[in-house]
Amino acid sequence: MAHEPIGAEVRRLVAARARGLCEYCLIHELDTFFGCEIDHIVSRKHGGTANPENLAYACMFCNRYKGTDLGSRLENRIELIRLFNPRSDWWSEHFAIIGAEIVPRTDIGSVTCTILRMNDTERLLEREALRNAGMYPREEALALLKSR
Repeated sequence: MAHEPIGAEVRRLVAARARGLCEYCLIHELDTFFGCEIDHIVSRKHGGTANPENLAYACMFCNRYKGTDLGSRLENRIELIRLFNPRSDWWSEHFAIIGAEIVPRTDIGSVTCTILRMNDTERLLEREALRNAGMYPREEALALLKSR
């Protein structure tokens, strides 16, 4: 099965819609060494398409850690809990920012924080340095959080 390519126009649309922010951890593409890239919310492996409604803007770390995962389990629980979906979920419903930490508010937030390793030491240090410089969360992220 051939994969449909993601054209330049769709890439621009996804980046603009996200205001240059990773839609998972809210770091701005200019503030992370590797920038951001296009993520298939539902991976091609699981039947996801290159339709903009299945695409998110993600920093390299969130995108790589997410991989093709759709969900996970919480400790001592049997049921599968889906990952956060930037197209259908409100970020502020599932997460909060306290200092440099992204704190989950829901089970979806918890599995997403765990799978995407949002609070690994290196990522916390990066966000803390940006926070100290007044760059995390950026105004674009604050505006996004207030609008949802």
